[in-house]
Amino acid sequence: MEHTNLGRTGLRVSRLCLGTMNFGPQTTEPDSHALMDHALDLGFNFFDTANVYGWKKGEGWTEQIIGRWLAQGGGRRESIVLATKIYGEMGPGPNDRGLSAYHIRRACEDSLRRLQTDHIDLYQMHHIDRATPVEEIWHAMEQLTREGKILYVGSSNFPAWYIARAQTIAQQRNFLGLVSEQCIYSLADRTVELEVLPAAQHLGMAVIPWSPLGGGMLAGMLDAEKSGRRGGEWAQQKLAKHRPAVQKYEALCYEIGHPPADVALAWTLHNPAITSPIIGPRTREQLDTSLRALDLRLDEPTLKQLDQIWPGPGGPAPEAYCW
Repeated sequence: MEHTNLGRTGLRVSRLCLGTMNFGPQTTEPDSHALMDHALDLGFNFFDTANVYGWKKGEGWTEQIIGRWLAQGGGRRESIVLATKIYGEMGPGPNDRGLSAYHIRRACEDSLRRLQTDHIDLYQMHHIDRATPVEEIWHAMEQLTREGKILYVGSSNFPAWYIARAQTIAQQRNFLGLVSEQCIYSLADRTVELEVLPAAQHLGMAVIPWSPLGGGMLAGMLDAEKSGRRGGEWAQQKLAKHRPAVQKYEALCYEIGHPPADVALAWTLHNPAITSPIIGPRTREQLDTSLRALDLRLDEPTLKQLDQIWPGPGGPAPEAYCW
């Protein structure tokens, strides 16, 4: 496993991030614990979750699974960079979601309790909160940092204009501010190339792509169809929309002799703006095979063909749509 700095920080994280969204709904607790143990053995040290994962409102099911794994000891907590998120609805009350200072404090305490740890290494805001001033958000995050409950703050699904505004205000407050952005990014979802990726690079932020396999669409879905495995509803909707491109893509992958999932992940990793794509394995086999992408180097002719099949927005703004 390769490791790299988390943006402009001195923190070293694995080049692949273990996503845990399937823990609970798709993967049983014993299997989830076994996957995390195996991930450690493979060199993963970057684990990502969220308080809403598990999709039972207010329960933090996935965080609880991780917490019981950490409670087993054996150096587990000391071996990982633990990231979780805040924003989503965690209860019926009017202040049980969002990024108010009130909710940030409560949500952090609840995550710490479920995760059975005294601190969160990377506390990520899952979405922008248009109703809360950035100054209030930083006020709350600064307090949590002073108390040692969080070490770094990251964003997720933030537009570039908001990232820039948040960083400007953080600098005015002499606060480190955002160190990472977690965004959707894959061959099939390249909108962030317009502004988010350039902004992150300029500000020294790590980029942690989620869904680098396009929700499974880039993982060999046509072969999966032949064997009777249809994948999730979201992936099926995307496949219906992009089937001609997927056919060309899979044909190219087999022409160069690599599985589609490996090519999609390797393509994401080749971008210098990218720190650690998130993989969400449901099985040990899926976890093991993800490492192949670290050694796969795509040549220029292949990259050009991939751009033809999955054209991006045309580069960064404004050149992508102007001059």
